[in-house]
Amino acid sequence: MEKIFESEYRFLSILWENEPIASPRLVELCDEKLGWKKSTTYTVIKKLSEKGIVKNENTIVTSLVTKEEVDRQESEELLQRSSKGNVPAFLAAFLKDRKLSREDVERIKEIISEAGDEE
Repeated sequence: MEKIFESEYRFLSILWENEPIASPRLVELCDEKLGWKKSTTYTVIKKLSEKGIVKNENTIVTSLVTKEEVDRQESEELLQRSSKGNVPAFLAAFLKDRKLSREDVERIKEIISEAGDEE
């Protein structure tokens, strides 16, 4: 999947919440939530269609990727950029000086346990 920029992600967030959606209604929502002009919204639809991320068929816009797929890609890029793929180093840097609730700690432990090698 090609890189998704911040403005495209904000657009996709609106789309994911409302899809499938008629492009005129999507234009209205992008105006309300992002302050975009009609031409800006249609330009983003066109660019994301060319990237294979959205489909605009008969004025109905739908996504071809899920929020989870995009978030996973963004997380992987951040991990590679900040810690060269070293998960423990990334977590140490990310969690430094953060206060976590007991529930957060337990959930993180569960996630790590699920991700670990099963022997």
